[in-house]
Amino acid sequence: MTEQSKRIFGIDLGTTYSSIAYVDEYGKAVIIPNAENERVTPSVVFFDDESIVVGDVAKESSKLYPNEVVSFVKRSMGEPNFIFLHNSEEYRAEEISAYILKKLAQDAEQFLGEPVTDVVITCPAYFGINEREATRKAGEIAGFNVRHIINEPTAAAIAYGSLDSSEDRVVLVYDLGGGTFDVTMIDIRKDSVEVICTGGDHNLGGKDWDDRVVAHMVEVFQNETGTDEDILDDPDTWQDLQLSAEKAKKILSQRPKTPISITHGGERVKMLIDREKFEEITEDLLERTIEFTREMLGEAKNKGYQSFDEIILVGGATRMPQIKTRIEENFSITPKVFDPDEAVAKGAAIYGWKLTLNDGLIQRLSQKTNRPIAHMDEISEMLETNTLSDNDFKAAAQEVADVTGYTLPSIERSMLKVRNVTSKSFGVVAHTPKNEEIVFNIVLRNTTVPITLKKNFYTAVENQKTVLIRIMESETSRVEVPPEHAVEIKTAILNLPPNLPADLPIEITFTLNEEGQLHIMAMETSQARQIEVVVDTASVIAGEDLERAITRSQNLVVH
Repeated sequence: MTEQSKRIFGIDLGTTYSSIAYVDEYGKAVIIPNAENERVTPSVVFFDDESIVVGDVAKESSKLYPNEVVSFVKRSMGEPNFIFLHNSEEYRAEEISAYILKKLAQDAEQFLGEPVTDVVITCPAYFGINEREATRKAGEIAGFNVRHIINEPTAAAIAYGSLDSSEDRVVLVYDLGGGTFDVTMIDIRKDSVEVICTGGDHNLGGKDWDDRVVAHMVEVFQNETGTDEDILDDPDTWQDLQLSAEKAKKILSQRPKTPISITHGGERVKMLIDREKFEEITEDLLERTIEFTREMLGEAKNKGYQSFDEIILVGGATRMPQIKTRIEENFSITPKVFDPDEAVAKGAAIYGWKLTLNDGLIQRLSQKTNRPIAHMDEISEMLETNTLSDNDFKAAAQEVADVTGYTLPSIERSMLKVRNVTSKSFGVVAHTPKNEEIVFNIVLRNTTVPITLKKNFYTAVENQKTVLIRIMESETSRVEVPPEHAVEIKTAILNLPPNLPADLPIEITFTLNEEGQLHIMAMETSQARQIEVVVDTASVIAGEDLERAITRSQNLVVH
């Protein structure tokens, strides 16, 4: 890339492994190896006195220093109660994730000889407002300009769609990572990648298979030694068994059986586990992924999609042979294993590359048309309505091609439209005519974003002075749900003018952008008083905690 514009890197911030990618001068997405010359980096952080160590060394250190090592932190993103204490300092999940991001960036900078400043970071499709905001904050703590948070299955589909194929196809992305599971139906066309619907569980992943092996190992140890002690209460033993279980899982994906050694309290037990036993003790986990897939297919049918053309398997855990076998049995189609460890980072890099080229097009077309252009959708609309001529567009595209070194077809390919859906429903607490509390969902799960929707609610009594607006998030597709089936993510108070009658309309507008960020406006209709709320969520690191984390991160070298 010869233009001095910022290169935007793609980062797969994974539960068990993370990676970083960029698009090279030929328009190809490339994974950047870390300082250890590995293409993926364990998402493990070791607090070694005054130093922070990330990756393989941190993972190995967990055997000796289990209380100073943090693993699987992604599962705690956006959780206010997660605190890791080290040397009397408190660390939130966002800051620990930032150290993983810093490690990736430092190694990439060393490899490429250029700074990493602008990034696209991926997250599970099933992440809600809290988790997405936490992911963005992690990037900011690491010192990045976070250009976009993109769903992992969407990123994988972008990478898959970038392969040479002119055929339109509907693809099911079955994404089973180390700690999360998503299943997403995506309509891939020559000029667009459109998510139809998504489902899954961000607390279901390869680690749960590991945990079942650990439980089996504990049972074998207890039977062999005649003890009823819970050996997992010992942090050293727990960590050792976790590492052994992960290793056994990987071996069983290649071989029919593997030996395991369990050492605790001066006793040692050797055991053999075969693939049949492994599949038996984890069968219900696999069944959960199949159930989520069936539910998602049901929602797809409601949106007019009766079938799909392909299933692609993404995420390292899909290497387990029973995944492919079970999918073939249930859906009568042979899935394709598509770059399971790297597709997500590569897709994020391609999306970042698209944003870079789009920036160039927007800047030049704004100058040529002498009008401000904020978004690529505006350029598409201008071309469709002939307010922008093909000649002016091609001239601008050629200029971008000349300064970046990419071909004109590559620049035109960056016009690719990416459409996502919301994985949650969003609404407010309201009262029924019987004065029962319900959550009324204004934006339903699997609605295409960006979107703006309005709904009128009504004051309850005469001369009501305020309206309390409780903004709720839920995982249902129903319009009305009980409050206990939803999570409160923000509250706001609308002050009302005096002497209002009962049943005065209060107009509430929900706007959800491409990344899943929520903006709410409430307006009373007599004097047009209104309040605006940007849902940044109280549970995500903010204020002094955020500033302290940023300062610590700036003064820190991650090893």
